[in-house]
This record gives sequence, C-alpha cells and structure tokens, in this order.
Amino acid sequence: MKKQSNASLLLGAAFLMATSAIGPGFLTQTTVFTETLLASFGFVILVSIIIDIGAQMNIWRIIAVSEKRAQDIANDILPGLGYFLAALIVMGGLAFNIGNIAGAGLGTNVIFGISPEMGALLSGILAIGIFIVKEAGRLMDRFTQILGFVMIGLTIYVMFTAQPPVGEAVAKTFVPDKIDILAIITLVGGTVGGYITFAGGHRLIDAGVKGKEALPEVTKSSISAIGIASIMRIFLFLAALGVVSQGLALDPSNPPASVFQLAAGNIGYKIFGVVMWAAAVTSVVGAAYTSVSFIRTFSPTLEKYHKWLIVAFIAISTLVFVIIGKPVKILVLVGSLNGLILPIALGVMLVAAYKTKIVGDYKHPLWMTLFGIVIVIAMSYMGVYSLINGIPQLFK
Repeated sequence: MKKQSNASLLLGAAFLMATSAIGPGFLTQTTVFTETLLASFGFVILVSIIIDIGAQMNIWRIIAVSEKRAQDIANDILPGLGYFLAALIVMGGLAFNIGNIAGAGLGTNVIFGISPEMGALLSGILAIGIFIVKEAGRLMDRFTQILGFVMIGLTIYVMFTAQPPVGEAVAKTFVPDKIDILAIITLVGGTVGGYITFAGGHRLIDAGVKGKEALPEVTKSSISAIGIASIMRIFLFLAALGVVSQGLALDPSNPPASVFQLAAGNIGYKIFGVVMWAAAVTSVVGAAYTSVSFIRTFSPTLEKYHKWLIVAFIAISTLVFVIIGKPVKILVLVGSLNGLILPIALGVMLVAAYKTKIVGDYKHPLWMTLFGIVIVIAMSYMGVYSLINGIPQLFK
C-alpha cells in the first residue's frame, strides 16, 4: 500500500510541476516560435529539454537530500538569501498568476461564451475550493493529473488533424536551418523558470518523500515532470507546424487558438478553449501552492495558516484581473526578474550540495555539478540580457 501511495505522490509532484509550466504563455510561445522557425524549432525544444532536465535534477535532489525547502537552504548558506529568493518567487508567482487567471477567463469565454472576467472569477473560486478541503494535497495531485491528460489528449487529436511534416521536423531537430538562442532561453524560462522548478520538489517535501533513500524516486519524478511538459510542447509544435506548413496564416492576436481552429474547424476552437482553461487553471493552482511554500517556513503563524495564504494568493490574483485587467508593465518587469531566478536558485543549490551541514555525507555527482554550472552561466547571461531589455520598455 505504501509503495502505491509513494508512486502516486511522485506522479502527483511530476504533474504539478509540468502543469505549472504548461500555462497560457507556454501555449503562445510554442505557437509563435513554430511560426517563425518552422521545423527548426524542434532543435530549440531539444536543447531546452536537456537544459531543463539538468536544472530540475540538481534542484530536486538537493531539496530531497537536505529535507528542506529552497528558501531555508538559501538562508543556511547566507542569512537573508532565502528571504530574497522568496521575495523574487512570490512577486513572479503573483504577477504570472494574474496572467494565468486571464488565460482561464479566455478559455471559459471560448467554451461557454461568458465574459472573460466572469470565467476568471469562476475559475478562481474553483482553484480556491481545492485548497479549502481537508485532503488538499491529494485533491491538487488528482486535479493536475486529470487536466494534464486532458490537455495532452486533445492536443494529440488536433496534431493528427493538422497533418504535420513529421519527417522534416525530426530531421531539422538535429540539423536545424537556424538556431535561435532567445527562443531557447524563453523556453527554458517558461519550463523551469521562477517558481516552476520548485513546485514538485516542495510538494515531495510536504508529502514526506525525502532523504537519501528517496533519491532514485525523486530523480525519476523530476525527469518525468520535464517529460510530461515536453510531450505537450512537442505535440503542440507539430500541430502548429502542420498548420503553417499548409501556408495558412495564424491570427497574431491569438496564435494558439488559430492553430486549433485552422486544424480542426469549430470543434478545434472549442478544444482550444478546454486546453487553454486546463493549462491556465492548473498553473493558477501550481503558482499559488509553490509561492506560498516559499514563505510558510518563516514563522509558525505562516505555517499554521498556509492554506489560507494560498486562498488569499489566488483571490488577489483573480480580483486584480477582474478589476484592473492584466497589468502589462508589471508582467514585463517581473518577467525579466524571472529570468534571474533560475540561475540564482540553481547556483544556491549547487553550493548547498557541498555543505555538510546541509546535505550531511551525501556526495553530489560531479557531472551534475558541471552540468548545473554551465546552465547557471548561460541563464545568468540571458537573464541579465532580458532584464536590461525589459526595464526600458516600462518607461516608453
């Protein structure tokens, strides 16, 4: 019985991370880059998957072996660093949750024809309901798994109706016509940036899956999480490639919706609504849960009322969208800051891997450390680049 529940927890953590990554931005980025890079976008996906796995494996392993959440590990290395990391995560999580809520509103608008604001409000209430029940963790796991399978299944259907040139896509994945560095960084940031990479790691800590003996399971779960997100990315890429390869133009105001509609008509458009809503509402759940997991350990009061903090987090995100709309300038700034979270967080984890007071007698594999260092350097460079280019846009 214990083994089965452990397997369920590991799958739940993997789906929580994956569905946190698959949000409205994920759908839009994948479609837009497919339109510009065509089959060569396969190479971008391949490189980003390798980077994602390197970052994710390192972070989840250190969290598991230290039996602490990322902010507490950071504070152990340098007092105050954990508070700084938590502030970045919470700011990013809140801003992007407003975008996620907006996506949920758009999804319900497509499915039922109700206003995006009303759809966002109803979706926010549903997300809050998950955390009010007694078995919130189990319900969250089940919710993200079911909607994860729904999203992937519907996207596979649309991919087949789009009839993509699969052979060309496979060939260009390994021998691309052009390489777009910014696309790689955008994809990495969208899959393991900000709060996302910690969603599953912190979920496993909460569920008691930790310690050196759990490392094989944790590693498997971390790779599964990237696998689930990548499967969705690949099928969506192929669906979009099938549409643009036929010479059809995508609607610039809503590229992913036009892929589904052009591939499968009005049914495709309704399917887009379901996929967008599922992607958005699972990201709302993941962002709220993970952001609050970064502050709940700072005081016994926060720990005691952490469920209500999650509820407040979702309520604030929902109300900001319903009352004010999507604050573009905040999203631009926090999006740039989000690019810096992964290298800071991964850098902290790599230092922690060699501190005996944090990991005891655990020996971190050298190849993982080197892999992690390369990712930190590359993502730091691109994070600074995006920040420098993001801030001027605020003052235009």
